[in-house]
Parts: sequence; structure tokens; C-alpha cells
Amino acid sequence: MTTQRDVDVLIVGAGLSGINMAYRIQQACPDLTYAIVERRERIGGTWDLFRYPGVRSDSDFFTLAFPFRPWRGKDAIVDGDQILEYLEDTAREAGIDRHISFGRRVEAADWSSADARWTVQAEGPDGAEEWSARFLVACTGYYDYDQPYDPGFAGVDDFEGTLVHPQFWPEDLDHTGRRVVVIGSGATAVTIVPAMAETAEHVTMLQRTPSYLLAQPKGDPIADVVRKVAPPTVAHHVVRTKNMLLQWALFQACQRAPKAMRSLLLKGVAHGTGSEEIAQQHFNPPYDPWDQRLCVTPQGDIFAAIKAGKASVATARIDRFVPEGVRLEDGTVLPADIVVTATGLSIKILGGARITVDGELRDPSDSFAYYGAMLTGLPNLAFCVGYINLSWTMRSDMTSRLVAKVLRRLVDSGSTSVVPEFSGTGASTPLMDMQSGYLQRGAHLMPRAAASYPWSFKQNFLVDSWSTNRADLDDGLVWTTAADRAEVGA
Repeated sequence: MTTQRDVDVLIVGAGLSGINMAYRIQQACPDLTYAIVERRERIGGTWDLFRYPGVRSDSDFFTLAFPFRPWRGKDAIVDGDQILEYLEDTAREAGIDRHISFGRRVEAADWSSADARWTVQAEGPDGAEEWSARFLVACTGYYDYDQPYDPGFAGVDDFEGTLVHPQFWPEDLDHTGRRVVVIGSGATAVTIVPAMAETAEHVTMLQRTPSYLLAQPKGDPIADVVRKVAPPTVAHHVVRTKNMLLQWALFQACQRAPKAMRSLLLKGVAHGTGSEEIAQQHFNPPYDPWDQRLCVTPQGDIFAAIKAGKASVATARIDRFVPEGVRLEDGTVLPADIVVTATGLSIKILGGARITVDGELRDPSDSFAYYGAMLTGLPNLAFCVGYINLSWTMRSDMTSRLVAKVLRRLVDSGSTSVVPEFSGTGASTPLMDMQSGYLQRGAHLMPRAAASYPWSFKQNFLVDSWSTNRADLDDGLVWTTAADRAEVGA
């Protein structure tokens, strides 16, 4: 028997975005009922999924934390368990936890124009569930939790050691005194290598293409001073603004003076590793800084591991796996007891749910994104993704406040539905347009963006926030009232 439930707003996902969205909706629309359905058994999303050694924030937590709840911790780069604790505390203090139903996987959602409601099919702990909602919000991120990217390495079955992927880290894996090869060069690999090197015999980071790395203090001395003289909320906003501007300035500097920034970043690597040769050979990508995401290494921990001889880097292409490890195209074999395939993510939009409108299947990649928050052709639906070049929450909170504003207008105007209608011109791009491998692989799955607002998504906090926070809800959105529906029906 199918369980049926009815709410005004249904949020899918209880990670950073879902909690952020719930807070802004209950703040702006206390008269609306809402629920959150989460496929996992606890709050956290990404931060509950990843359990690999050293898992941490890849940006400072003053900007990753919510603007409405000050971060009171000591560090700026924060471990995964602290992030989970922060999210759980935030949800509990705001009463959001009472609205979450865990263990619910959303399979499909159908919009009924006649009823002006979404019917959402989910699989719950006790079987099939059906949720009815006036408005649907997908806070599911943009990658596949079940199927990470698989490069299809030859000979994997020949390997006699242990093969693991960061998304499915075994709780009982002991790497003490073992030889480890980590395949990858992104933020996950850069985190795992120094963490495993603490007790492993040796860790090799095997990369096909180098990444840019930036050493950053784990703490924030300026934040320590500000928090001594200002109340927590004021201090949080001051430090958050300072760090946001620094992140924005770094990105702009990389975009405008790539040669100078490349030189500066390589000098940092040479200083940390004690070797200019290592910097030039293994940390000098063929692309400019921030064409792909720039990785942070707190306290330069990976550089220190390399300098101490506990870790090394190999830049080469893989031929195949062999029983004793990984063989490179030049014939070199990297011996390994454990191989970690930190080879990247696979894109999945709206959590992979089957979306239909009046029974007709809709593909999000055929839609244009309104302020990166709503999709053409999909009434009363919003989604939430964060920034790539800045902290996730800086964008997700902007989107959450916009969605709350749309909901408030929907209620106050007596409208039954709202849907974006694209009126732009010129070329379009994928919503998240960057050279990172997983984004390039998944570009065809993404909604589209255009050059000008409300259809733009510029990865520029100052420009995006100026436009999004002042959005004209009559520009690009079509509102329908009950009277309009009755007239069409007549």
C-alpha cells in the first residue's frame, strides 16, 4: 500500500543546500508547510557520503558555513565530522530536523496542470510513498552518489591488492605500513594523499594531468582577533566578507594575470616541497590557473609529505593494472597494496528523478536556468547548486533566498503556478561552464545558461548577487492564477 503525504513545499535532500533552503523558506513563508525527504539515514549529504581519510572542507568554513549561523570553531579549514556536527546543530536549533524524513529515495515527479501540484513518487523504508506538493525544490547537488566516474582501466581484475573509491570507503580499511597509489589530482586526491601518508609505508599520487595547489593556513589569525572584540554574529559576517572578497580577488587575479599567478603558485609549491623540479614537473598544468578548480592544501600538508619522503607524485598515463600494482605506458610499475581511484564524479541533475509535466517526460538539459535556480518548462520547481570557484554556500544561500522570495509572491498574489519562460538571444553554454573533466563530461546533461540575466550564471559572487538579490520576478517568469486556469479550462 502506498503511503500518501501532502505539503506546500517538498525539499529533496538534507545536505548543505537542503538545510539552507528550509531555513530561508520557513523564515520568509512561515505560513507554508514543508518537508524534506533525504535518501540517506542522516543529515549531511556530501559530508555524510564521503568517509575517506582526511575528508575536510575544500574552502574556508567561514564562507562555507551559513550566513545566519556563525561558525564558532577554531579552524578555517574544517574536518568532515565537524561539518556534520555543525549541520546537525543548525537543523536542530532551527527546528528543521523535525521536518526531515530519512531513507526516502525520490524516483519520479509529475506536475499536474489541472491540480497545480506535483505528485512525487519515493521509495521509503516501508515501501512506496507518494508525496503531493504545491512546490518542489531539488537540493540534490549535481553529481551521482551511486556511480562515480569510471575511466575503464584495463586489468583491474588482475590486481591482487585492495581497490577502493572515495565515494565507497570501507570502514575497516587499514593502510598502516602499506604501499598506496592514489589515482587522481583533484581536491579528493590532494586530501587523501597526506592523510594516508601519516601511517602508510609510502603514498604515490598518480596523475595524468597536474593541478594547481595553494597552501593555506588551517586557522585564520584575523578571525581570532575579530572574534575577541566583536559579538559572534558580527564577527562571523566580518570574517565571511573578508574571506569572500579574498576568494573572489584570487579568482579574478588568476583570470586576468594567469602567467603571474602561475609563477606565484609554482613558487609556493617549490617552497613547500623544497624542489623547483617537483613543482615544474608535477604541479605545472597545461591550462591557466582557475580554468579548473584550484585545490587548497591546508598548512601545505601534501607538500610536507612529499618533502619528508612519505609521498611522491607520478605524472603519467596508465597502461593497465597488473597483479602487483599499476603499470604505466612507459613500462614502469608502481607497486601497491592499495589503489585509490579518486578519478572524479559523474554528473546527475535533479538527483536523477524522472520528471514529467502532465505525463510528458522533460529533460533538464533542454531547459534554460532562471538565475541558476528554476528551469524553463517546469512549473513550481526550483533546484540548488553552489559555486565551483567559491564556497558552495555563497551561491546556495543566494538561491535559497530567491526561491523564498518566489514562494512569498506565489502565496501573496494568489497564483497557482510560476514557470520561467526564456526570452534571451545569442549563444548558450552549460550552466556550469568550466574545463574540469567531470563538468566537461557532463556538459550535455546540464541546463543551459545565456550571457545576460536572468539566464546567466557567471561564477562571480559580486555580479551574481547584485543581479539575483534584485531580481524582477516579472522578468522571465510567467505567473498563473486560479482565474487564469479556469478561463483556459472554459
